[in-house]
Amino acid sequence: MPRDDKTIGMKSAYDLALERLEEQGIDKPRDEGLSPAAREQIAELRSQSEAKLAELEILFRDNLAKTPDPAARAKVEEEYVEDRRRVEARRDRDIERLRSRS
Repeated sequence: MPRDDKTIGMKSAYDLALERLEEQGIDKPRDEGLSPAAREQIAELRSQSEAKLAELEILFRDNLAKTPDPAARAKVEEEYVEDRRRVEARRDRDIERLRSRS
């Protein structure tokens, strides 16, 4: 039975997205895969950072509830944002280090 498939020659959504990225000057994702051990380490790093971020949020909300002064509240918010950035930057740096080794 001959195939009368209208999808022959059509591109997947993934292929179209890659083409749009290339048009914007963004490189394609790397084709080489990560080892299972590296994937596990990355998952562990993400899990640890999510736990740390959750802890920071709980402490932030507690400190915010205890702080009636608007200026002090702003300082608490600034510290929270800085702590989040620090945790996220460390996570991203560690993940990139693992990826570059693989």
